[in-house]
Amino acid sequence: MPGNRGKTSLKTSHRNAHPMRDFDRLPKELRHWVSHAKLPWRSKTVQVKYDQALRKTGSPKAALAELDRIQDKLVSKDTRRLWGEAHPEAAN
Repeated sequence: MPGNRGKTSLKTSHRNAHPMRDFDRLPKELRHWVSHAKLPWRSKTVQVKYDQALRKTGSPKAALAELDRIQDKLVSKDTRRLWGEAHPEAAN
């Protein structure tokens, strides 16, 4: 799929939404996390994953760490598919 996402094997889709408005509605710590994320997260997706992690851990800091873990797992999965097991990111 052409665009600014580069080469990826992860699922992509088009949505009729207001991404900037949705981003602005995220809590401050979550906006900061998304702005430094390795992947282009949808605001709704990151909010749902954060809420799940927050219920599970009870701590905002631990919930953000869980988002990091989820993201690293997705990056590793995509790296293995695109560049193979020998790539350094594939080991994570």
